[in-house]
Amino acid sequence: MITLFWTPQARDDLAAIHAYVSQSSVPFADLTVRELIKSVRRLADFPESGRVAPEPRRADVREVIWRSYRLVYRHLPDRREVHVLTVFRSERPFPSLMGLPPEMGAG
Repeated sequence: MITLFWTPQARDDLAAIHAYVSQSSVPFADLTVRELIKSVRRLADFPESGRVAPEPRRADVREVIWRSYRLVYRHLPDRREVHVLTVFRSERPFPSLMGLPPEMGAG
Protein backbone atom coordinates (compact mmCIF):
# COMPACT_ATOMS: atom_id res chain seq x y z
CA MET A 1 0.00 0.00 0.00
CA ILE A 2 1.10 3.55 -0.80
CA THR A 3 1.28 6.23 1.90
CA LEU A 4 -0.53 9.45 1.00
CA PHE A 5 0.88 12.80 2.16
CA TRP A 6 -0.54 16.32 1.82
CA THR A 7 2.14 18.98 1.39
CA PRO A 8 1.83 22.25 3.32
CA GLN A 9 0.89 23.93 0.02
CA ALA A 10 -1.95 21.47 -0.61
CA ARG A 11 -3.24 21.88 2.94
CA ASP A 12 -3.12 25.66 2.53
CA ASP A 13 -5.01 25.29 -0.75
CA LEU A 14 -7.76 23.30 0.97
CA ALA A 15 -7.99 25.94 3.72
CA ALA A 16 -8.24 28.73 1.11
CA ILE A 17 -10.92 26.84 -0.81
CA HIS A 18 -12.85 26.31 2.40
CA ALA A 19 -12.55 29.98 3.36
CA TYR A 20 -13.77 31.13 -0.05
CA VAL A 21 -16.69 28.71 -0.34
CA SER A 22 -17.75 29.30 3.26
CA GLN A 23 -18.50 32.94 2.40
CA SER A 24 -21.63 31.54 0.75
CA SER A 25 -22.19 28.33 2.71
CA VAL A 26 -20.18 26.76 5.51
CA PRO A 27 -21.86 23.35 5.06
CA PHE A 28 -21.05 23.38 1.34
CA ALA A 29 -17.46 24.42 2.11
CA ASP A 30 -17.17 21.49 4.52
CA LEU A 31 -18.62 19.14 1.90
CA THR A 32 -16.31 20.46 -0.84
CA VAL A 33 -13.17 19.91 1.22
CA ARG A 34 -14.34 16.45 2.31
CA GLU A 35 -14.98 15.46 -1.30
CA LEU A 36 -11.63 16.82 -2.46
CA ILE A 37 -9.87 14.74 0.18
CA LYS A 38 -11.97 11.71 -0.70
CA SER A 39 -11.15 12.09 -4.41
CA VAL A 40 -7.49 11.18 -3.84
CA ARG A 41 -7.94 8.32 -1.36
CA ARG A 42 -7.88 5.82 -4.23
CA LEU A 43 -4.25 6.78 -4.86
CA ALA A 44 -3.21 4.67 -1.88
CA ASP A 45 -4.19 1.61 -3.93
CA PHE A 46 -3.94 2.98 -7.46
CA PRO A 47 -1.26 5.70 -7.46
CA GLU A 48 -1.12 5.99 -11.23
CA SER A 49 -4.88 6.26 -11.70
CA GLY A 50 -4.68 10.02 -12.20
CA ARG A 51 -3.67 11.41 -15.56
CA VAL A 52 -0.24 12.87 -16.18
CA ALA A 53 -0.53 16.62 -15.59
CA PRO A 54 -0.04 18.18 -19.02
CA GLU A 55 1.87 21.30 -17.97
CA PRO A 56 5.03 19.84 -16.42
CA ARG A 57 4.92 16.78 -18.72
CA ARG A 58 6.46 14.48 -16.13
CA ALA A 59 5.28 10.92 -15.62
CA ASP A 60 5.59 11.30 -11.85
CA VAL A 61 3.46 14.47 -11.69
CA ARG A 62 -0.15 13.47 -12.12
CA GLU A 63 -3.55 14.86 -11.26
CA VAL A 64 -7.01 13.88 -10.17
CA ILE A 65 -9.89 16.00 -11.40
CA TRP A 66 -12.86 16.56 -9.09
CA ARG A 67 -15.55 18.83 -10.50
CA SER A 68 -13.74 22.09 -11.32
CA TYR A 69 -10.67 21.33 -9.19
CA ARG A 70 -7.33 19.80 -10.11
CA LEU A 71 -5.45 17.92 -7.39
CA VAL A 72 -1.84 17.62 -8.52
CA TYR A 73 0.32 14.95 -6.96
CA ARG A 74 3.68 13.29 -7.29
CA HIS A 75 4.04 9.52 -7.20
CA LEU A 76 7.30 8.26 -5.66
CA PRO A 77 7.15 4.51 -6.36
CA ASP A 78 10.58 3.74 -4.89
CA ARG A 79 9.39 5.19 -1.55
CA ARG A 80 5.81 3.91 -1.96
CA GLU A 81 4.50 7.44 -1.46
CA VAL A 82 2.12 9.88 -3.09
CA HIS A 83 2.44 13.58 -2.25
CA VAL A 84 -0.51 15.84 -3.02
CA LEU A 85 1.27 19.01 -4.15
CA THR A 86 -1.48 21.53 -4.81
CA VAL A 87 -5.22 21.92 -5.34
CA PHE A 88 -6.63 24.62 -7.59
CA ARG A 89 -9.59 25.50 -9.80
CA SER A 90 -9.16 24.28 -13.33
CA GLU A 91 -9.78 27.68 -14.94
CA ARG A 92 -6.71 29.07 -13.19
CA PRO A 93 -3.23 28.73 -14.67
CA PHE A 94 -1.10 25.83 -13.52
CA PRO A 95 0.73 27.05 -10.41
CA SER A 96 4.48 27.25 -10.19
CA LEU A 97 6.01 24.26 -8.48
CA MET A 98 8.70 26.47 -6.96
CA GLY A 99 9.99 25.36 -3.61
CA LEU A 100 9.86 21.69 -4.61
CA PRO A 101 12.94 19.65 -5.51
CA PRO A 102 14.58 20.79 -8.77
CA GLU A 103 13.40 17.70 -10.62
CA MET A 104 9.84 18.95 -10.07
CA GLY A 105 10.21 22.01 -12.27
CA ALA A 106 8.19 22.33 -15.44
CA GLY A 107 9.99 20.18 -17.85
